[in-house]
Amino acid sequence: MTNIPETGRTPRVQIRLVVIQILVLSLLGTLGGRLWYLQIREGAQYQKEASGNHVQQVVQPAVRGEILDARGVPLADNETRLVVSASRTDLLKQKDDGKAVLAKLAGVLGLSTEDVMQKVRLCDAKTPQPCWNGSPYQPIPITDKATPRQALQIRERSEDFPGITAEPEAVRRYPGPGKSNTAQVLGYLSPVTDDEIQKAKDTSSPYLRSDMVGRSGLERQYDKELRGKAGVTRYEVDNLGRVIGKAKSDAAEPGSNLVTSIDSRVQRVAEYELDKAMKAARQQFDTLTGENYKADSGAVVVMEAKTGRIVAMASAPTYDPNAWVGGISAKDYQALTGKDSDYPLLNRAIQGQAAPGSTFKVVSTAAAVQAGYAWDGGYPCTSDYRVGNQVFKNFEGENFGDISLGRALEVSCDTVFYGLADREWKKDGGINPKKGQPKDYFFKTAHQFGLGKPTGIDLPNELGGRVPDRQWKLDYWKANKDSWCKTGKKDGSYVEKIAYENCLEGNKMREGDEINYSIGQGDTLVTPIQEAMIYGAVANGGTEYVPTIGKAIVSPDGKTVQEIKPKVQRRLPVTQATLKGMDDAFAGVITRGTAAWKFSGWPQDKIPLHGKTGTAEVYGKQTTSWMATYSKDYAVIMTIAQAGTGSGASGEAVRNIYSALYGVQGDGSVDNKKALLPEPQKALPKVRTDGTIVAQPVPGDPAKDTEASQKDNPSNGGDQQPATTAPTTNGNSNTRRRPRRKRGSRRMPS
Repeated sequence: MTNIPETGRTPRVQIRLVVIQILVLSLLGTLGGRLWYLQIREGAQYQKEASGNHVQQVVQPAVRGEILDARGVPLADNETRLVVSASRTDLLKQKDDGKAVLAKLAGVLGLSTEDVMQKVRLCDAKTPQPCWNGSPYQPIPITDKATPRQALQIRERSEDFPGITAEPEAVRRYPGPGKSNTAQVLGYLSPVTDDEIQKAKDTSSPYLRSDMVGRSGLERQYDKELRGKAGVTRYEVDNLGRVIGKAKSDAAEPGSNLVTSIDSRVQRVAEYELDKAMKAARQQFDTLTGENYKADSGAVVVMEAKTGRIVAMASAPTYDPNAWVGGISAKDYQALTGKDSDYPLLNRAIQGQAAPGSTFKVVSTAAAVQAGYAWDGGYPCTSDYRVGNQVFKNFEGENFGDISLGRALEVSCDTVFYGLADREWKKDGGINPKKGQPKDYFFKTAHQFGLGKPTGIDLPNELGGRVPDRQWKLDYWKANKDSWCKTGKKDGSYVEKIAYENCLEGNKMREGDEINYSIGQGDTLVTPIQEAMIYGAVANGGTEYVPTIGKAIVSPDGKTVQEIKPKVQRRLPVTQATLKGMDDAFAGVITRGTAAWKFSGWPQDKIPLHGKTGTAEVYGKQTTSWMATYSKDYAVIMTIAQAGTGSGASGEAVRNIYSALYGVQGDGSVDNKKALLPEPQKALPKVRTDGTIVAQPVPGDPAKDTEASQKDNPSNGGDQQPATTAPTTNGNSNTRRRPRRKRGSRRMPS
């Protein structure tokens, strides 16, 4: 057998290896070329197609928690409505940006095309309301009042309405139980904005584009608890919108319910009486201005004296909070925010700042005692108080001789407080105070009472009033000096003279400043809620509580109840002896002082009432009425701007509120069965095992019952004259004439 030498096979192997290498290189080249073709040349096209495969979120909005009154009656809840919405994204894909579709939609819904167009436009600095201030990618509600027929018409002709949906949705509702309103306390909702989404992105409570958030009132204060958590289902879809898989699903979590201390029955009475008092004031003639009182705004607060919890809070003018549901119309928005609206969105109980008039004397009295003046000392109550060539008058020139501090409160003697404040001003060094810190008892005491800063009530945007002390005067002078010096004239008009004086020495505490301040005039400002806090503290023995409306937060399943406990704010800077003296004096205001003519026949032996009237002057406006009162259970504060005197404008209304609370009838008897709230509601409403709350029935209109019970009362005030046996030493009557002040006089009424 012949052996083939090894060297004979080598060329063949090499050839094969070369061929294999060529094939491999060819394949690699082909693969590389194909990759280049797919990724470089056609990469953009394939990337565009691949982007069609993405995750789509389907949001199930959470049911917002209810806001309930103290008895479990809903003040804000939800109802299912047919909501018609528009997708801006889909509309903008059309040639005319969806204008034809929106015009057609307006015809179906019975709306004007302009109104529909306004609702889908985006809000910016140049676009007035109404407009959409939520996310541009979120469906924009056009109306939540669609009829079933309209919804079917839209859905059955979907090809004619691209980007338009008609679906049943849970919509916020403010039912107004017993014809109560509570608008400024409750607030309203509007869509979340992109800025809010970004800011809350990394917080414990992030927003989704579909969320509605509270914009004012309790809806804003407790938004996190009420909002709940929307459910989100994530689907994988291709570029044709076909679902190719389910990624993840999170169930919706309903919001918690908020139980408040508001009693809807008392709330309705407070609103009714405030409105009635304002209308009555407009029928009264103001001798100073030669026209009827305007009575353009007002507020009333009913607060538990021993806890600080708010039983009722009304502000006028008011509005229907349901106007915001489903998007507000241009007409409604103008009515709420226009120059002629008198701004009903303001909650004047916490944002209405005004000079308090003689109701401020509770502070001045405490300041005098702190400064060392004896309670029973004899202080001259003269018809006027003179400083140089200026005359500060007592109200209508009354002269009671030497009286105590208590009697000065009863008859609201201005000149007693003028003299005390003037003496302290001189002790502190006058206009050029002594070296070191002046005592400033009258200003220091106001701060100790909590004035000059917000009370801390659980409502947003509360204002803190003003204590015009030395620091405030200095800061204010620095901010306004240039303007004063530019416009002031020594021999000009009244306003020009004031500007001239302020330019020269507006940074100094002048004698007239402290005199006016002592009776709650000048630059002093307080809010009704501050007065409620103060007089509530006098009622309970000296403890100021933080005013609160929220009483408890109840989880959706009812298993967790987080009670909101009353919080002590501070103690009043007065002794128990001084408090006792004030208490007696304020009772005297009701029985024989400045409010006696409005409370004649009141069962004082059964339900002792205490009060202080106030009439505050504001330059260029009519006088503001103040009535600050309390019983052993409640503090009731009412104020009406440009309405006249304290008891004259507010006295009857305040009396009627107490009558409703305690069941006082027209003849002065007390019927406990007709009393709305003879003592504060302590227990929380009953929560069922399914988390729902048992609500107690509310009468249709308790205010009418209150009015009927007072109708035959010959001594409940009304338009009658004060009883001849009750001295009306403060002149707080719309029927009594008040002398006009002489030019340059800085006397302010009590």
